[in-house]
Amino acid sequence: MQEDSVNALFDSLSKSKFRSSFHLKDKDKEYVNSKGFEVIREHAYDFVRKRLASKVILNDGKQTPTYGHPIFIGQHATATCCRTCLYKWHHIGMNRDLSQSEIDYIVDVLMTWINKEINL
Repeated sequence: MQEDSVNALFDSLSKSKFRSSFHLKDKDKEYVNSKGFEVIREHAYDFVRKRLASKVILNDGKQTPTYGHPIFIGQHATATCCRTCLYKWHHIGMNRDLSQSEIDYIVDVLMTWINKEINL
């Protein structure tokens, strides 16, 4: 991800009352620190592949909880929670499987957000 595009994305997200309301709680930060960033990155890949990558998602818009794992919280904060939000905020097309580069991009966005939250 290029720094300019990341900064522009996070600037846009910060202007959304809904997106900017999501933050990691202390227990979430402790979880990230106890597992390490590489394990959390693996979790992100797993969740993105299972919940977002398929072209058909029957419960799109409802597949990502708002609690329970730091990645879930990050998905709502970064608008990577459903295919509709991916289309609206990230211009990632719907009605097709995600490419590996799109999955990598989503995980990079999530990990950037988590890193920012941990270092607040």
